Amino acid sequence: MTDEPARRSPAPTGLRSVRSVDLTSTAMTALLDDDLTRASAEAGVELTDYFLTDRAKWVWRYRVDQLASDPGSAGWLTRAVVAEPEGVAVGYAGFHGPPDETGMVEIGYSVAPGFRRQGYARTMLTGLMRRAAAESAVTTARVTISPENTASLATISGFGFVEVGEQWDEVDGLELILEVPV
Repeated sequence: MTDEPARRSPAPTGLRSVRSVDLTSTAMTALLDDDLTRASAEAGVELTDYFLTDRAKWVWRYRVDQLASDPGSAGWLTRAVVAEPEGVAVGYAGFHGPPDETGMVEIGYSVAPGFRRQGYARTMLTGLMRRAAAESAVTTARVTISPENTASLATISGFGFVEVGEQWDEVDGLELILEVPV
């Protein structure tokens, strides 16, 4: 994706200490090939079977295609999230792409089941919101969440997101569209 070093998010009160690690096209292609060893070597961190789930593979396939058609989107896309100081990959997070023509970025994050309900999703969201706020081209952050996904709805509470509509997603079904000014 980029040659940037891994980004570390500080851990204010209540947040976990994590760093994010680029997942290059090579790493994502290895994950699509079920080659966890090669993907981990490329990422520079040991990735887990969670990165080989059907849902994760859908993300890798989509991102590989996205990078092929728009290499400039690399710095905005999905990264592995690693808990520190443990050095354990707990999930992945990023944007669906660079800001669109209106300045909107859509946020996505996923936490491996063994690490859920421990503050990692809130930490990922906090880091992504900080990144969005640091970019002058970003005016709005968006998330889309199933109305049945109470955990994700709880994660975004307190960030100021408001419902602006609904959409039908071919993979996830009905989703609420929630936005907040950045």
